[in-house]
Amino acid sequence: MASAKSMTDIAYDIISKKKRAVQFMKLWEEVSKLYGASNDKVAQFYSDLTFDSRFASFKDNKWDLVERRKFAESHIDLSQIELDDDESEEREDDQDMPVDNSDEY
Repeated sequence: MASAKSMTDIAYDIISKKKRAVQFMKLWEEVSKLYGASNDKVAQFYSDLTFDSRFASFKDNKWDLVERRKFAESHIDLSQIELDDDESEEREDDQDMPVDNSDEY
């Protein structure tokens, strides 16, 4: 029997009752039993957790509630991420290429 709650709401309830972060597959086992979900929903559940701001993932694929963690533990400093500039280099290269308009009417 499927639950009236969403899978992420069930996950929230489960993690709230625990004292520490929960390994994803253990969380999935509990959620799937309570929700009545088959294993073909595991990817959807993982995506839902990722996009739900109540949750944060940690080392070894463990999940916890953001509200129980310090800000620095659950947020990534985006200024430290290096972007791959390949796309901008391709655009610059395209500007140097002559345009062939011979197929125009």
